[in-house]
Amino acid sequence: MPFSIKRKKTRQISVGNVKVGGMAPIAVQSMTSTFTRDINATVAQIIRLEEAGCEIVRVAVPDMESAIAISSIKNQISIPLIADIHFDYRLAVASANAGADGLRINPGNIGSAVKVKKVVDCAKEHNIPVRIGVNAGSLEKDLLKKYGGATPAAMVESAMRNIDILRSLNFHEIKVSIKASDVFRTVEAYRLLSEKTELPLHVGVTEAGALFPGIVKSALGIGMLLAEGIGDTIRVSLTRDPVEEVRAGYEILKALEIRKRGPEIISCPTCGRCTINLFEIVERVEKALLSNPAHIKLAIMGCVVNGPGEAKEADIGIAGGDGTGILFKKGKVIKKFPQEMLVEVLLEEVAKMKENISGREKG
Repeated sequence: MPFSIKRKKTRQISVGNVKVGGMAPIAVQSMTSTFTRDINATVAQIIRLEEAGCEIVRVAVPDMESAIAISSIKNQISIPLIADIHFDYRLAVASANAGADGLRINPGNIGSAVKVKKVVDCAKEHNIPVRIGVNAGSLEKDLLKKYGGATPAAMVESAMRNIDILRSLNFHEIKVSIKASDVFRTVEAYRLLSEKTELPLHVGVTEAGALFPGIVKSALGIGMLLAEGIGDTIRVSLTRDPVEEVRAGYEILKALEIRKRGPEIISCPTCGRCTINLFEIVERVEKALLSNPAHIKLAIMGCVVNGPGEAKEADIGIAGGDGTGILFKKGKVIKKFPQEMLVEVLLEEVAKMKENISGREKG
C-alpha cells in the first residue's frame, strides 16, 4: 500500500492572495537577506525568489526606514510580503500602513498590553494576519525558570500565552511558529502545539546552519512533521542564498509527494564506468531549470549501456560516454549525438515537453 499522509485540518487564513491552512496547499516561504531599506537590492532578491517558486516572502524591519520601504517594495513584487518585527510596536504599525500583507511578532516582547493592542488594531484595520513566532532562544524568563530551560513544553506554553493575548483582543487571523535549532525539540514542540490549537502552523527548524547541515536538519524536522500531517506553510532556514531555501523546501514536499513543482532529476552517483563529468552536467541542468515549474522526471546517467534501463521510469533522460551522447524516453533510446551536446539536447526536450503540457492544460 502506498504511504498516505493524513493532514490535520486547521483554521484557514489569507496572507495576501495566498491561503494558509484549511487544507490549502502547503506554501513555501523564504526571507530576504538584504537590508530592507535597500529597496533595489531587496526587490531584486525577491524577484529571484519568485522565479524559484517562493510563495510568501518575509523581510526584516529593524528600523523605521525599512518599514517605510515596504511600500515601494510591494509595488515591484508579485508575492505576499510579511514584515518581521521585534520589540518596537511602532515598526509593526508602520509596516502595516506601508502595505505589508502580514506581520511576524512575538507579543511577549512587544511590551505593554497597550502596545500590543495598537498592533492588533492596525492589523484589524488592514485585514492582515499576524504570525506569533516563538523561538527557543528568546523565551520569557519566567518560563525558562519554570521548566528549567527552553523545553518543548516551555515553548508551547509561550505560544499559547501569546495566542491568548491576541484572542483576548478579539483577533483570530493568526498563524504560529515554534522553532528551535535542533530537530527533536522542534518536532516535539510542534506535536504538542498541534494538539492544543487549530491555528495554522508555520513549520521550520530555526538557525539550521549552512547548506548541508541546514538541509539535513530541515529535511528531517520539517519532513517528520509533514509526514504526520502537521504544518501549513514551511521555511527552510539556511545560511545561504535564500533561493536555496526555496529549492530545498520544494524538494522536501516533492519527496513526500505532497506537492510537485519543477523537474525531478534522477542521476547516478557515478562509478568507474562513468567517463563524463556528471557532476558538472547535473549542476548545469539544475541551474537552467530552476525557474521551470513543469513537473517532469529527468534522468542524467553516466553510462550509455546501463543508463536507460536503470532510469526507465524517467520521462526524458540522457547518458554519455566515449564521445557519444544518447537521449532516451521511458528507457528507450531515441537518438544519438555528440557527447558535448548532452545538456543542450536535454534542455531542448524539456522545453518541448513543457509546451506540450501547457497545450494540454489550455485545451
